Amino acid sequence: MAALVAEMTETTQPHILIVDDDPAIRTLLTDYFIENEMRVSAADSGAAMFATLRESAIDLVVLDLRLAGENGMTIARTLRRDSAIPIIMLTGIRDEADRVMGLELGADDYLTKPFSPRELLARVRTILRRAKPLAAGARGSRIRAFRFADFELNLRTRRLARMNGAHIELTNGEFNLLAALLALPQRVLTRDQLMEASRVYDNEVYDRAIDVQILRLRRKIEPDCSQPRYIITERGLGYSFNAPVELVY
Repeated sequence: MAALVAEMTETTQPHILIVDDDPAIRTLLTDYFIENEMRVSAADSGAAMFATLRESAIDLVVLDLRLAGENGMTIARTLRRDSAIPIIMLTGIRDEADRVMGLELGADDYLTKPFSPRELLARVRTILRRAKPLAAGARGSRIRAFRFADFELNLRTRRLARMNGAHIELTNGEFNLLAALLALPQRVLTRDQLMEASRVYDNEVYDRAIDVQILRLRRKIEPDCSQPRYIITERGLGYSFNAPVELVY
């Protein structure tokens, strides 16, 4: 029982990604956040950051703008383009133009070095409280990803990936529909129910032709579209997702 409680506590802790090329900063923040009941991953480059994002469901990124040989602004722009993960930027430069540019790129907050870990923690907690839940209802409000077979659908980055790291491109409509199916596995959902459930993951439903999106999804995830294993047609009713789904909190 104690082990189960410990596992549940770990999976519900916020997961912070620290991106800094200074090992002393990475160690300091890693230890401090862990002491304050957060899970931490660390990266020393943009490539390492994106590799971690592909493998894990991250709640917030602390990003140093002055990585060795890299442009932190470019990294931040790419991260914001591809996901809604909150970003706190760190830099040793006190130039107002840098700060304004970082915020305009989509950073949620900005802190200059040297800084107080305690202040950074307070800002992290504030942003996490503001972050809008990406799944419906109290039960699903903390879900960060769904896993089935060898796939993971990350709700933060809105990306579908295989466990070997290969990405499957999804349209907005396909993502919304797959997320709706994974949230209610083993249940028959009518087309109207799927349309309504899809809106949880986006305010707009881009393509109202559910049958067309189902066909597209099958082409991307089914081993054999003619004999689907995951998305099953329930004749006269709708569709169901017919595989075990693991929730990643």
